[in-house]
Amino acid sequence: MANFALKVIRLGFWGLQAVSPRLAGRAAFQLFCRTPSPRPKGGKAKAAHAAGAARLQGAERFVLKLSGGAKAHAYRLNGGALGKRRRYLVTHGWGSSAVYMADLVSMLAATGAEVVALDFPGHGRAGGRFLHMGLAVQAIAAAEERFGAFDAAIGHSFGGAALMVSAAGLLSDVAPINGERLVLIGAPSEMAWLFTDFGRMIELRPSAQAALENEVHRVTGRRLEEFDASNTAGAITQPVLVIHAEDDKEVSAAHARRYGAAAKNVRLFWANGFGHRRIVGAAPVLGAVAAFLDGSPQEETSETIKKDAEIIPFFELPVRRAAL
Repeated sequence: MANFALKVIRLGFWGLQAVSPRLAGRAAFQLFCRTPSPRPKGGKAKAAHAAGAARLQGAERFVLKLSGGAKAHAYRLNGGALGKRRRYLVTHGWGSSAVYMADLVSMLAATGAEVVALDFPGHGRAGGRFLHMGLAVQAIAAAEERFGAFDAAIGHSFGGAALMVSAAGLLSDVAPINGERLVLIGAPSEMAWLFTDFGRMIELRPSAQAALENEVHRVTGRRLEEFDASNTAGAITQPVLVIHAEDDKEVSAAHARRYGAAAKNVRLFWANGFGHRRIVGAAPVLGAVAAFLDGSPQEETSETIKKDAEIIPFFELPVRRAAL
């Protein structure tokens, strides 16, 4: 946020939480869930968006209706009555969209598989400016209901975390995704750090911070601390490939290690040097994803996972507000 805008927001919350911490918490949740403009900013972002849009130009497009009037958008490649083939789902990160996942989507489609790439509410062509984990999981369920069961799902950042929440069935009123394999790229292992960092940024007092975090329970039926690797990766049996860069400045590599420590069915692939965003289109990453989905053994799997005796407590993770 710009310094002036942040000062105004802090002043507003200073007054509101003095009157009602509960209302301040609800207002903070609305602000927390507000998504950035889908229009790319800067030359590199505009070029990447244009290139991705060109790659997806021939894809079929679908609108998926969710609760409360929210909508998700889906691109589909190799769809229709084309015979038996694998079906993959691709989900993006916070502030991103399917067009930024075009390299991955194109690689998957080149195998002949049917590929569905989502735009979550508030992103890409979905419209709106609001998203929380519950809506993301609803969008995943809506995609499976519309297109049929997926053989595997691949998600970047927030989209990877949403896949794990879905697969673990954490939201009791939303059908879990039933893919045989999952791939997480630069994904957070829990969400409490974001809420803590956000509360500090807008200077919430403890009572208003608690009210903010209680909103998660109100809209999802789960407490914030339940959205954790121990309750996601630890609750599923299908193989999971976690891809992360140790130089990721937005989602610490500690999150990847926490996923690995949570379950024996998790493999870790380090893609160092590609950061948080370039990682989704990096050639070594695409190769690792293709091999994993094909069932090939991962000789490159890191030994780091085997050295972790227990899950790293989430309060030891770096505190940082990231565009997931």
